[in-house]
Amino acid sequence: MTPKLAKTIAAAACIAVGIGHIANTSALNLGSLVKAIKPVSEKREIKIGRGIAANLLGAAAPVDDPELQIYVNRIGKWIALQTEKPHLPWHFAILDTETVNAFAMPGGYVFITHGLLLLMRDESELAGVLAHEISHVIKRHALKTMRKGEWAKLGGQALTNSSGQDFQQVLNVGTELFSRGLDKKDEFMADYLGATLAARAGYDPYGLLAVLQTLASVNPTDDAVALMFKTHPPPEERMDRLTDFLDDKLGKYAEQAVNAERFARIMQDHMKRQQPSG
Repeated sequence: MTPKLAKTIAAAACIAVGIGHIANTSALNLGSLVKAIKPVSEKREIKIGRGIAANLLGAAAPVDDPELQIYVNRIGKWIALQTEKPHLPWHFAILDTETVNAFAMPGGYVFITHGLLLLMRDESELAGVLAHEISHVIKRHALKTMRKGEWAKLGGQALTNSSGQDFQQVLNVGTELFSRGLDKKDEFMADYLGATLAARAGYDPYGLLAVLQTLASVNPTDDAVALMFKTHPPPEERMDRLTDFLDDKLGKYAEQAVNAERFARIMQDHMKRQQPSG
């Protein structure tokens, strides 16, 4: 990865997907889709998510490993079936960057970075992270943040056009959402709901807590975690709150699946496929 691309990824919050039809989506007039006065319909929500993904697809590529992408999609879609919105067009992707983060777009688009995946030790941890992001989608946290910020101001202005200047303005505003982060309380809610969804899906709900423990051990000055630490509450604070919730509400599910052996085998196979041939 070139330094220029790495910088672009950090600025764009590492948004990319390996879904062919998304890449072919024309740039949407997002300013006319997000309106502060009228409620956002589900159809519009999906268009917003797909449009932002298409606009930012050039920032980073998905990991070139179809088997690994399928594995993550299977887990993500299984968890999504446990929600009240299983009908959304759920798409999951691993981004080819060693930065550590995960993101949720409106309408069912969820992204994790390769760097975050490499920090995980079992499938319950992966499930916990995906469930956290799925929770953001079903609670429409990104849309809520957009409507409270600059998106509302732009809705009635020059974004009715598709000119290059207007497109860049939309791109900049969309990027800013992921560089600033969601509301702190929404992150805590996604932790609680995510752990609950993981338990519903048959996983040990303490998987997300294990990921937070790993993140808490990372040097906060490390460039790989800089954006995530900037846009999320401190791991220690999330751990304290989530531990109380888990022990109180979900402790009896702690013996559910972690699938450490399967996760290790899949990751080992992935690393072998990533080695140069010859």
